[in-house]
Amino acid sequence: MNFRLLSRLLGILCLLIGSFMLLSLPWASQRLGQHTDPSLAGIDVSFETDGFYGLLLSALIAWAVGGALYFPTRKAKGKLFRKEAIAVVGLSWILATVLGALPFVLSGTMRGPAIRTFDGPEQVMVVAPRLQFWNSWEPVESLQKDEFALLQSIADAGAKGLSQSDLREILDTADVDGLFDRLKENPSLGQWLVAPGEEADAPADRTSNYRVKWFRMGMVDAMFEAQSGFSTTGATVLCDLEDPMIVPHCILFWRASTHFLGGLGIIVLFVVLLGQGSAGKALMRTEVPGPTQDNSSAKMQHSAWLFAATYVGLVVVLAIIYKLLGMSFFDSLCHSFATMATGGFSTYNSSLGHFVNNLPGASSIAIEYVTILFMILAGTNFVLLMFALIGNPLKLIRDAEWRFYAGIICVVTLLICIFGAVLGDPDFDNTEPAFRNGLFQVVSIITTTGYGTCDFDSWNHFSRGMILALMFVGGCAGSTGGGIKVIRVLLFVKILGLEIEQAFRPKVVGLIRLAGKPLEDQSLRHTILVYVGLVVALFLAGWLFVLATEPNETWGFDSGNKLIDSSSAVISTLNNIGPGLGNVGATQNYSNYSSMNKVVFIWLMMLGRLEIFPILVLFAPGFWREH
Repeated sequence: MNFRLLSRLLGILCLLIGSFMLLSLPWASQRLGQHTDPSLAGIDVSFETDGFYGLLLSALIAWAVGGALYFPTRKAKGKLFRKEAIAVVGLSWILATVLGALPFVLSGTMRGPAIRTFDGPEQVMVVAPRLQFWNSWEPVESLQKDEFALLQSIADAGAKGLSQSDLREILDTADVDGLFDRLKENPSLGQWLVAPGEEADAPADRTSNYRVKWFRMGMVDAMFEAQSGFSTTGATVLCDLEDPMIVPHCILFWRASTHFLGGLGIIVLFVVLLGQGSAGKALMRTEVPGPTQDNSSAKMQHSAWLFAATYVGLVVVLAIIYKLLGMSFFDSLCHSFATMATGGFSTYNSSLGHFVNNLPGASSIAIEYVTILFMILAGTNFVLLMFALIGNPLKLIRDAEWRFYAGIICVVTLLICIFGAVLGDPDFDNTEPAFRNGLFQVVSIITTTGYGTCDFDSWNHFSRGMILALMFVGGCAGSTGGGIKVIRVLLFVKILGLEIEQAFRPKVVGLIRLAGKPLEDQSLRHTILVYVGLVVALFLAGWLFVLATEPNETWGFDSGNKLIDSSSAVISTLNNIGPGLGNVGATQNYSNYSSMNKVVFIWLMMLGRLEIFPILVLFAPGFWREH
């Protein structure tokens, strides 16, 4: 193992990440323009000081780490063989996760409210005031109905809280002060409640309100968010994206930038910007998702440039289209990063559904269809896309994987629309909106983007089951999509057919064929069976671990859905989807899970993005030996 060469490359990575952080700094100023709907911000923040200095300090730390790794080994020479390439890829993603988390922590970004209210006075949860890996929430007892009504009102209002006059109108009582004082006397609640004027440095729009405290992101939360961005998963622990005092715009832009970098691929960035000679082959084969038969080093480097050029070009085109359809410059950039990376991070709590509900009819519908088109493109092999763009679309259409990919989208959309209409799901009342809703969510899930324009978790059981099954499929090889990959699913089906045939014709030599031609590399049969088996094994291990360790309090006072919710959370993170079902559904997030299982999800996201082996081998002692 050439540790000096390894150190040099990791140092370059840190320097690159620090440099990319600086690109988010200008968005700390409101002069650039931010959300499409400025009223959602709620307060005029001319300059986001905490976000700016959090990003700047994070960049300095990244440069310091990079310098410490790079300069002592900058003259290191030697070839980068397969073992070193795997180590570079695995360690790069781990290091990127840690460095990418720093802006969230150092800027004081807030995760969510410290109090959760449910259906009645006996159903209130409060976050544990100490770091716990076993149980993050504790029940609160002995609340009266009027106390609960007050607590629920200010908790539902978010971090801004409510004024005394608002509460008097909502609760139909004049004794708001007395009710609040009684809540403050509760030993579990007192430290999380803020009375008017209690925090002198509070923003002007909330200093005179009754509020529930929100708590800052810890390192585990921040690494979850960073890895979700880099792996293009799109799962989040942030409960409010629209309040700049909770999540500054410059931090939102850094969050979107992690999608851009993750979709492009950290190692692809290495090869494109720096060039690694014959090492480019080893690096590209280790990180670029999906099986390939291309063994040429020169072609690998050419493919890196081709992938990067296509990816960046489509991001720019989509950002321009979004801007023309009514998004702000800020929103158009963030959503183009998320769409082409098949990540799904939005700048609004209702995801892309915000534009569907708030822009004029024609613009909102156009945004949906444009997003569907570009999600399909992002889930397509980028080499084939380039052929289509330069005037050879038949190469794309004749590709067996792409035809299978398009076929899955069409068939599943048709089934979901039929069942949704027959069973009376709320999003399938009229023909065109029903088709658009079904198609959008099918494309969003199969490409692993994870956007939402409606709550698919409220659909019938069959449609939800189809959505869950699609989470395993993913996009095409050579795309930015996650999942098992369409080509593996297609070949897996063919392998099963051969195995069935050989059960009654044992002497027949079966060949795997695509588009009528036998594959040159017949060893893919073994490779695909092993990979699919590993995915299933990781899913089962992760699911059982979450079931065993996640406290019932995560579900509040009704943990009846724990079995399905936990399985969908594991499926979603392992296959880089983002949303799942139940408590991680389209309108929910991962904030309530314990820190221990957030760490599990971080590893699952990384394993899924790097297709398992580059991470697993790092824990094999023999991997680090010289021979």
